[in-house]
Amino acid sequence: MTLPTPAPAGFLSAAAPGIRVVVRYRIEGGFTDALGHLVSCDGGACTVRTRQADVVIPLAAVVAAKEVPPAPERRRPRS
Repeated sequence: MTLPTPAPAGFLSAAAPGIRVVVRYRIEGGFTDALGHLVSCDGGACTVRTRQADVVIPLAAVVAAKEVPPAPERRRPRS
């Protein structure tokens, strides 16, 4: 028997801070993604630390979310 997949907002609410996630959410004119580490998640919003900044996402706008593996190591420049 398989367990039902939690709704995206439920996944984020139950996830431990510090895991790497990707979150797809609605914005005016479409959708966008935030890829980074989950900083926090309270009753109404979650915060994802991306490379550029912390992104605060209202849970009502989230359409998909999942844990992703660590980022690959950056390659050294060729000499």
